[in-house]
Amino acid sequence: MRSRLLPACTLAAAVATALLAGGCGSGDDWSRPHAKPTPVGTPGPGFFPSASPAPEATITPRPGSWNGVHPPEGYRVVLLTAGEDRQTTTLANAVKAWADEEGVSLRTLTATRPDRYIATITEAIGMKPDLIVSAGDALIDPLALVTANHLGQQFLVVGAELAEPTENVTAADWAGASFRGEGLGMSSTYDAASFTPERAARAIRAGAAAVLNGMTGIVIWLD
Repeated sequence: MRSRLLPACTLAAAVATALLAGGCGSGDDWSRPHAKPTPVGTPGPGFFPSASPAPEATITPRPGSWNGVHPPEGYRVVLLTAGEDRQTTTLANAVKAWADEEGVSLRTLTATRPDRYIATITEAIGMKPDLIVSAGDALIDPLALVTANHLGQQFLVVGAELAEPTENVTAADWAGASFRGEGLGMSSTYDAASFTPERAARAIRAGAAAVLNGMTGIVIWLD
């Protein structure tokens, strides 16, 4: 009897271990109900403007004033990327590092062809994350077409911005990263060298802090 039962127990344990390793644990199972996320900590002085910002406004919070704000553990984020240029890679790496440090449940979708940009954004929306973070200038125009039809989904654009964002699209930007879509062309202040790991890290942290505190539909200016 013992020789028959032990393999069965061993198999059950192996299956359970495989399920957990594959992301089926309670912390990674996005199919389960998920409470509305609330920030951990509060922004420091100078983060909030003196008056509530108008839609599409640009605010310049005090540097580092967002450092005391953290997402709750298990915060669900989809990282959307398009492009293999150094700027996009730097931004994506910063988002991944932030997610790892903060215990964020991160999933990444990479759009490899222009004819798949909108489909990839739609796939991200279908995953129902707490936040979709976009990295890569190629996604700006497709986002402008899609985001207004999904006001219940929060988006954060790092290193660029939409020309006319709706209330659910926040951007974290700076002088050297002011791309706003093909129709407007590249800004004269655009500087590829300004996409440093340090600045990209500030962009994701400041932008996420704004979204978590309900300050959305605006541009967070880092310079």
